[in-house]
Amino acid sequence: MSVDRSGPASGGEAASASSGPRSGTTAAGAQVTAVRWEVVGRVQGVGFRWFVREQARRWGLSGWVRNQPDGSVEISARGREDALNGLLASVRRGPPGSIVEDVRIRPDPDGADFPEPFSILRG
Repeated sequence: MSVDRSGPASGGEAASASSGPRSGTTAAGAQVTAVRWEVVGRVQGVGFRWFVREQARRWGLSGWVRNQPDGSVEISARGREDALNGLLASVRRGPPGSIVEDVRIRPDPDGADFPEPFSILRG
């Protein structure tokens, strides 16, 4: 998966860019990729999960977003490469009130669940 490597996430450090994706194809032959990202910064208590869910749904992605105990937000998404790049650009900006310092790539384990529509996980 090629992901934009053009600079800082939101005035902070540059976001990681390679996703170590799982790939496949749809019945229509479109390339489908799965990614997992950890978003670090001021990303809890600012509507970040709702923002990610809405952006992911606009891009037609499946997957989920959830808060982590360390204050980060974890995103697991699956879809076309262009849609994942679009979501990543939105995640790097974040909603008003958020400060995205970094987007870290995490391994996407085989057999991961990608609910449709894209969902917020709790707990």
